[in-house]
Amino acid sequence: MALLSCGYRNSSDRMVILRSCGPGEFYLERVVFPFELLSFQAPKGAELEIWTHGLGGPELLETLPSAELLIEPELECSEGSDDPAWLSIR
Repeated sequence: MALLSCGYRNSSDRMVILRSCGPGEFYLERVVFPFELLSFQAPKGAELEIWTHGLGGPELLETLPSAELLIEPELECSEGSDDPAWLSIR
């Protein structure tokens, strides 16, 4: 299973919980403190849920696909070049 390098910054003034159940047996759950940046790896196609704790209990703030949280662009060799030093960023 190929993993994507992702990042999430908690821009709120409250602690949140990042939770993801992805393809296969992938599972991730982390606490992210206010203004903290969390770097993690997730499979392509995984959805991440951002939760907080409100007065009535846990509240889902947003759901994001892992592809929207990429921190490293994918690299590939340029067409027609045998030299691996020629890389292009997608």
